[in-house]
Amino acid sequence: MVNAMIKLCGMQQWTEALVYPENNTVELNGKRIHSSKLALDTPVTGMIYGTLLNYKGVLEALGNAVNEPPYNAPPIGPVLYIKPANTHIGYGSAIPLPADAEQVAVGAALGVVIGRAATRVSESEALDYVAGYTIVNDVQIPHQHLFRPAIRQLSRDGFCPAGPWVMKPEAIGDPHNLKIRVYVNGVLKQEHTTARLIRTIPRLLAEVTDFMTLNAGDMLHVGIPENAPLAAAGDDVRIEIDGIGCLDNPVVPEQGRAEGGEAI
Repeated sequence: MVNAMIKLCGMQQWTEALVYPENNTVELNGKRIHSSKLALDTPVTGMIYGTLLNYKGVLEALGNAVNEPPYNAPPIGPVLYIKPANTHIGYGSAIPLPADAEQVAVGAALGVVIGRAATRVSESEALDYVAGYTIVNDVQIPHQHLFRPAIRQLSRDGFCPAGPWVMKPEAIGDPHNLKIRVYVNGVLKQEHTTARLIRTIPRLLAEVTDFMTLNAGDMLHVGIPENAPLAAAGDDVRIEIDGIGCLDNPVVPEQGRAEGGEAI
């Protein structure tokens, strides 16, 4: 039985497939193929939105800073930003390290992919609008901007790998109890869990769709844990999320990246 949706390069729509997340393989035409042998595109067809300050540890690390001017209190609603189309790359594509940066932060996040137009949905019905879940690397240049858009640090070309596929909700079970691990060059650098979310996925979707519509193919990631690991040119980054698989991307100097996201 199919349990995932994949998007191959050159295809406009998803293709249903049987995926084995434990070894990152997919069954196509009766054959099991490793994700590294496929030309996988970003498995979303719409907008990608990020969520700030949605892990308990992030707010704890900020301490009293959120109570100081000009904000004087923690946010009372979700803080969102856009990862525009120029940032989107798929599994295996190279993350370009800008010439003016020594390292990038690896933003490991669970991506919630929308299955149908969602406007003012209730918490109790919110998960009915979810097509599935994927892995997101919300790459950023390290910065101290908390409440204002850090466009220069967030929106560089290739700064949002996602994939390798979208696992259907029934294949995931409880999305609020998934372990997330980040490896750099095969060394474990971060381990976290979605059990530390401040806003659950239903609450986040209800609050976001109260003021904006999320359309089929859009993706909203639920946030980045504290202490994001750093990676430099020449490093290989892997993000694993239980039940989904792993997302692998190398980091290369920006001038060493060919069109289409491949390293040269």
